[in-house]
Amino acid sequence: MATSQKARTVRIVLLSALVLVALGFGARWWLHGRFIESTDNAYVRADITAITSRISGEILEVAVTNNQAVRKDDLLLRIDAADYQARLANARAAVSVREAALVANDEQQTLQQSLIAEARATLRAAEAEGTRLQADWKRAETLVKDGVASKQRLETATAAYQSARAQVERAHAGVQAALQQVASLVADRARIGAELQAAQAGVKLAEIDLAATEVRAPRDGSVGDLSARVGERITAGRRLLSIVPLDEVFVEANFKETQLTRMSVGQQVEIRIDAYPGQALAGRLQSVSPASGAEFALLPPDNATGNFNKIVQRVPVKILFDTFGELGGRLRPGMSVEVTIDTRTTPTTGSAH
Repeated sequence: MATSQKARTVRIVLLSALVLVALGFGARWWLHGRFIESTDNAYVRADITAITSRISGEILEVAVTNNQAVRKDDLLLRIDAADYQARLANARAAVSVREAALVANDEQQTLQQSLIAEARATLRAAEAEGTRLQADWKRAETLVKDGVASKQRLETATAAYQSARAQVERAHAGVQAALQQVASLVADRARIGAELQAAQAGVKLAEIDLAATEVRAPRDGSVGDLSARVGERITAGRRLLSIVPLDEVFVEANFKETQLTRMSVGQQVEIRIDAYPGQALAGRLQSVSPASGAEFALLPPDNATGNFNKIVQRVPVKILFDTFGELGGRLRPGMSVEVTIDTRTTPTTGSAH
């Protein structure tokens, strides 16, 4: 009986202990655990800049090596500039031709103004002569009527007057032709001006192409994926290397959609890098993707076809580091990360690295 009583007591104690442990875990989950969201589907990322060639040509020099740190505007590589120097010279010559044409047009317009003045002077002289000969004609007509002058004199005066009228009409036509030539020169100047603007634009394009023969770093970072080689002929748009900004890395964590319920931008995050166990970094939730990863896939699933199986989707979340601590400069895009978000924390709006 004593042994049985003792065994019963042990069972009660063990059951009580288990109940207390269960209550403890339950209380911890209720007060803390249910607010914690974590995932190991997370990685260090960076806004990597792919460097491509704007022009075609032969590579004469590669000024960097893989993994080398570079600063903004540092020379990365140089492409043969001979063709682009010739194109620039040709474009500048085209500008000079149009500028000379404008000068010539201005001189022609100045000369034409002189010709207009000359034509108007000729018209005035013809009109004066016509007025004189008209008076002679009328005088001769009167004398013939009075029988003082012969009919031959009237005929001579009439012919002279008609010739004078023709000269006046000719002078009028000369003035109109001179004025019309001015209009033609003005229109021609507008055409030359447009050609000059096109030629100047050609110079700018040629200068841009020439400047593109020196490929320079658009930002600070480290060189990676360097594929350019000296002597290689490349085409425009080809990827030559990448610039990785190691001081601006962040974390991209892919949470299940059911974990997003209490998440808010600005909440504090604990970040643990697999490569550096035992070190925890602080960060904050910066933004949530506007769509799940499946929506951005090359071949997104079509749930409206075939049999349907519900699959919990994952939504990318961007997390910025508050500080890199001892890991500054040592984090590399692609490293695996485990992140933990306490959804009870008050969102903050402070700056993050």
